[in-house]
Amino acid sequence: MRITLITIAMFIASLSIVAAQGIGSGGTIKDDGRFAASTKQLNQFFRRFNAEESPDGNTRFYTGDSLFQNKELRRQFIQRLFDNETSGISAELKNQFINQVLSDNYPQYLKFHLGDWFSEVKAQFMFQGKRETATLMLKIQPQGLGYEWVIDAVDFGPFRNLFDKPVGDEKDFLHPLSHELGFMNLRRAFQDSELPEAFTESSFSPDYLTIFLYEMKKGNLKFETVSNVKFHFFQIDGWYFEVAQFNRPGFNTGWLISSLVKLNTGDKETLQKYIYGSN
Repeated sequence: MRITLITIAMFIASLSIVAAQGIGSGGTIKDDGRFAASTKQLNQFFRRFNAEESPDGNTRFYTGDSLFQNKELRRQFIQRLFDNETSGISAELKNQFINQVLSDNYPQYLKFHLGDWFSEVKAQFMFQGKRETATLMLKIQPQGLGYEWVIDAVDFGPFRNLFDKPVGDEKDFLHPLSHELGFMNLRRAFQDSELPEAFTESSFSPDYLTIFLYEMKKGNLKFETVSNVKFHFFQIDGWYFEVAQFNRPGFNTGWLISSLVKLNTGDKETLQKYIYGSN
């Protein structure tokens, strides 16, 4: 399943408008409004954020090239990598972000293999005769001499209330002297109760990805198609941003920063948990 999802995600990533661009003298981007639309692949987003290719995508820049990671060229690139039509990100917040990324003392770059970024993929499945949407969280991990995308977690509507563990006075339990009975009262958990999860430890959390894969192996869950892909980035110190694809008329299209948040201490972990648990 992983290979199928990745293939489709890469196909979706290639569906944006390509427009001609050029570089003027001194590495200046010709400001005809077409730059953002030409960012048709996520790898291009990385390279342009870092100023490692020309705006038209025809020339890669490497260490030693005069424009490789050029500060002013990066500024022009990053300014054009925002969703400027619908995101509502303030100019002040953008400038704070860009100025930190381009700091003379500590410039920061995006790195494909570094970690601290992951993908959120919405896909359609058939389950018990109905089409259902699953949200898959995918991340990059080392594999052999290279890397691979792997499914890290899943949020699937039919499973959300599968384990509705009661709490407080409503919770059934095994008496603390159950061991003196040879635990024969386990009948209460496995036969008499409709909520066997009530008898698990307080920190019990079901592994929905395992259940998801089990249903697929049993033939009860069948993949249909991918409906949406976006990416979450935490690589820039003190910041979070989301990258989504915009296919629309005009020039502000392609893979763009759709959300930008300045993080305080502890916010990174909280936001990561929210993204994973509230899809």
